[in-house]
Amino acid sequence: MAEEIENVISKMVVEANCKLPCDVYNSILKSRGEEEEFAKNSLDILLENADYAKENDMPICQDTGMAIFFVEVGQDVHIEGNLTDAINNGVRTGYEKGYLRKSVVKDPLLRENTNDNTPAVIHYDIVDGDEIKITFCPKGFGSENKSKIKMLNPSDGRKGIVDFVVETVKEAGASPCPPIVIGVGIGGDFELCAKMAKQALTLPLDYENPDKYYKELEEEILEKVNSLNIGPQGLGGKTTALGINIIKFPTHIAGLPVACNISCHVTRHMTEII
Repeated sequence: MAEEIENVISKMVVEANCKLPCDVYNSILKSRGEEEEFAKNSLDILLENADYAKENDMPICQDTGMAIFFVEVGQDVHIEGNLTDAINNGVRTGYEKGYLRKSVVKDPLLRENTNDNTPAVIHYDIVDGDEIKITFCPKGFGSENKSKIKMLNPSDGRKGIVDFVVETVKEAGASPCPPIVIGVGIGGDFELCAKMAKQALTLPLDYENPDKYYKELEEEILEKVNSLNIGPQGLGGKTTALGINIIKFPTHIAGLPVACNISCHVTRHMTEII
């Protein structure tokens, strides 16, 4: 079982880095039709790059990211072997076979490269069933470095959240290679809202929030972000962000944690079920 997982991970690692998800590609294509000529040219280059990478099995971006996984393990699953080891072995093999850049250092201060892009960051959830659902998100740090978390006061409310996300995008400017995708986590505690913001980036851009209140909040934030006129590659235009998804969780009566995770136009994610 562990060997099967390792093989699946190895293939995911290569494919996710070479093929832009359809939801992201289609969103760029749609935005192109709504832009002025100068911004259209920037989006055309991004689409051409994505097409070339897919056709030639080459990475869409030189930053092939830190390997992030969200793993849902069915409580009826029995794994022969160590699941974490299998995931890291798959990452190691995939990054080697795919000739993908290794970007992970052993120590955040001493900075020696691990030379195989491990260890991966893995988030586990135990769920019902007899399957394992694996979502992989290779996250580049040009955009990750522009992400933020803030512990708001409950009195800051909806406006505080809107202002925080818009200001985060404004400060990021052209650095995260816009048009960006925005993941927002609201609630929980300090670390959970950050995890939710990252997980929100794995939701399809055509995903519709089932909660009307939060769907309208997403629309409000997206409109304000796209009014910043940062535009594709920071050269101006209507498309600063392709989309935004919010994930929420109950929180303490004294807090309102919010995290904004920014991803570049190469928002890579894919899911496999074993």
